Amino acid sequence: QVQLVQSGGGLVQAGASLRLTCAAFGGTFSTYAMGWFRQAPGKERDFVAGVTWTGVTSYADSVKGRFTISRDNAKNTVYLQMNSLKPEDTAVYYCAAKEDRWSIRRGPQSYNYWGQGTQVTVSS
Repeated sequence: QVQLVQSGGGLVQAGASLRLTCAAFGGTFSTYAMGWFRQAPGKERDFVAGVTWTGVTSYADSVKGRFTISRDNAKNTVYLQMNSLKPEDTAVYYCAAKEDRWSIRRGPQSYNYWGQGTQVTVSS
């Protein structure tokens, strides 16, 4: 079983950048595909980006070209680099691990382990 611990996030102005970090403890990190999700108040938890253990990535259309997901299997860490942030990016962001490491799934129900969440607030 893996435990995911997130860091990063905060309050920034529109156009700024932030990097979220998710460190995995326990388990074997390379056996998981990883994803980032976000949830705004009163809304469902939405897929943001995902990465397989080999580094294949997928993005939601709303963040494509602005966000970059990456992972370092040697450091058991996944990152989400967020550039050109917009007010509509405001949400609680969650990292997640999926035991099928070969595929990326956009539904949160496909993920087995979750980080604690971190708030990202973008002011206009």
